[in-house]
Amino acid sequence: MPNLLRRPQTNTGKVHDITPETAGWSYVGFGLYHLKPGEAASEITGDTEVILVMVEGKAHIKGAGRDWGVLGDRMNVFEKTPPHCLYLPNGTDWSAVAETDCVIAVCAAPGHGGHEARRIGPNGITLTERGTGVNTRYINNIAMEAEDYCDSLLVTEVFTPDGHWSSYPSHRHDEDDYPRITYLEETYYHRLNPKSGFGIQRVYTEDGSLDETMAVKDGDVVLVPRGHHPCAAPYGFEMYYLNVMAGPKRTWRFQADPAVQWIMDRDAT
Repeated sequence: MPNLLRRPQTNTGKVHDITPETAGWSYVGFGLYHLKPGEAASEITGDTEVILVMVEGKAHIKGAGRDWGVLGDRMNVFEKTPPHCLYLPNGTDWSAVAETDCVIAVCAAPGHGGHEARRIGPNGITLTERGTGVNTRYINNIAMEAEDYCDSLLVTEVFTPDGHWSSYPSHRHDEDDYPRITYLEETYYHRLNPKSGFGIQRVYTEDGSLDETMAVKDGDVVLVPRGHHPCAAPYGFEMYYLNVMAGPKRTWRFQADPAVQWIMDRDAT
């Protein structure tokens, strides 16, 4: 059974440290820090570019030779306000000192020196609705294809109301055959409201060679190396996830599961 579900390794400090080596793939890295006021974190980007996402709380951040001041004003992710983020190219470093309890996500992928360090959000990030009926969810696009901030990274936040589906109708992006489809590895960092809840995520291929259904808890990460990857929030529990995608081409093109293509065709009319 593939190790697609990653639980937090500790309660404080660096609680997730997913690298291409530990994930068994080539592009996406994902780290997560839980810091108390006064606690610090720092890293060297090396050959990767990085987007720091202030999931919750405030921190004083320096990076790429600049002092960016205090970033963050969303104290609870389910406020749904736009996040404060910082893009850092490869060959730089960063450090953060927590001003409050904070959660900092470190989204990483290969960097090629094509972009300068810059703040991303909260200005310019607008919560937008996607889907219909119980497939409705709400998106904060941080650095998707339309935002030319990065060499490789695609990053977005999704809020799924209780009783709704997300990343649905089921779709995959696991072939390098642009413009029909692109190869993108993906991580899902999940949060639940209330925290005692759970969500469901299935990762499966059409031929059945991969078919895993996982109960995700608050703070879990799910790896999507290939295949379709829908998720659902049970009644009474709201779901958030932060997506990180990367591959050989910074373009998101996907194919629906033939079993649900009719839903996409219907909703497109």
